[in-house]
Amino acid sequence: RKIQFALAVLVSVLTFPAVPRSAAAQALPVPDYQVKATFLFQFTQFVDWPREAFPGGQAPLVIGILGEDPFGTFLDQIVRDEKANDRALAIRRYRRLEDVKNCQVLFVSGSEAGRMGEIVSALKGQSILLVADADGFADRGGMIQFVTEEKRLRLRINLEAARAAKLTISSKLLRPA
Repeated sequence: RKIQFALAVLVSVLTFPAVPRSAAAQALPVPDYQVKATFLFQFTQFVDWPREAFPGGQAPLVIGILGEDPFGTFLDQIVRDEKANDRALAIRRYRRLEDVKNCQVLFVSGSEAGRMGEIVSALKGQSILLVADADGFADRGGMIQFVTEEKRLRLRINLEAARAAKLTISSKLLRPA
């Protein structure tokens, strides 16, 4: 049922326009960061990581948040009891870049916007799917950037950066992007 809800939110995002933040509470049934949290969960279903991206055979797939957490408990609720490629999902929050270890998906919070280049550079070569909603993130080496264009939430995907990190992104995710 969580996957059905997540898919319903994903479909609604891809088919209905996003609205400016000031009107989001009135016009969208799901707040902006709940939609983005749902996408983070969905990314675990549409990206393949190399075996060496995990510290062990039973290690969970970790979705990390670097900086201030805009998701609250919503992301934890979505991934509770869910799996991706037979791995349990776990959420970790990081205050410092140096603390990011054994993480497969990393959302870089807007609180880190001034350090995006440093963050991308420090994590280069690691099999971590880097995601943010900061302007120009995909152009600076991030892999997935949430973008609002023509009042619609879209994904900007940097395939070159994903391939360099040995990540394979499914064509099912690339089509709407």
